Amino acid sequence: MERAEDVAGDVAEHDWFKRLARFGMVARGFLYLVVALLALRVATGDFDQRADKQGALQVVVRQPMGKVLVACLAVGFGGYMLWRLVEAAIGPRDEEDPRKAVLKRLGYVGRACIYGGLLATAVKLLVGADEGSGRENAATDWTGRVLGWPGGRLLVGAVGLVVLGGGLYIGWRGVRQKFADRLKGYEMSPRERRWILRLGTVGNIARMIVFVIIGVLLVMAAAQADPHEAVGIDGALRRLAAGPFGPTLLSVIAGGLAAYGLYSFAEARYRRLPTR
Repeated sequence: MERAEDVAGDVAEHDWFKRLARFGMVARGFLYLVVALLALRVATGDFDQRADKQGALQVVVRQPMGKVLVACLAVGFGGYMLWRLVEAAIGPRDEEDPRKAVLKRLGYVGRACIYGGLLATAVKLLVGADEGSGRENAATDWTGRVLGWPGGRLLVGAVGLVVLGGGLYIGWRGVRQKFADRLKGYEMSPRERRWILRLGTVGNIARMIVFVIIGVLLVMAAAQADPHEAVGIDGALRRLAAGPFGPTLLSVIAGGLAAYGLYSFAEARYRRLPTR
């Protein structure tokens, strides 16, 4: 374990690693802006495109110079994944509680896996293996398989509770502006700090709403043994659009996701990166 921390510490000290990590945050911000645009399209009744990160990549690759853009995003996703893995290996230096430190490490690994999956999707699009919109039921597919396992309902329910808890934690961090603890506030002007904190708060609240919906529907899928209740980001946004005042609410959420995209650009500039 100490050897892994030493290697990760050596990596974290290199300028190339820091540039790659910051480029990863830029890629994340760009992707959130595209997802926000797709969510707005869903709010206005356009249901032809998936409003999630995979759907956003499919939109980007179809644009002029789309493959170049997706290749750049793939590099960014790889950088983001590496950054989170290094964080997981080094561990949170500001956390004295060993149990909380372990949970944070697991969170870093989870984010690395998410962006590793986005990297794989980007590579598939670049080589022409576009899965298309037929993957919009991916959440239902995996939930249906897991529900058939011994103890599958408990596992799906546990995943739903984790997603729900994670969403609430994201919202708490946004409202309390805990994300600011890892920013180099001393390099910001008062106006920059004020706007960055607003973007981070609004963006994290929007993300909380999406993940809470996903978590609740996963728990319902487990309770009813019905995989069709399970959804991903795209499904959560569409469920929101179908509810009372849905288009208006979804437009607000789209604005929040766009705010998080802009916050990600600011984070790329001011984030304090891990050191040994």
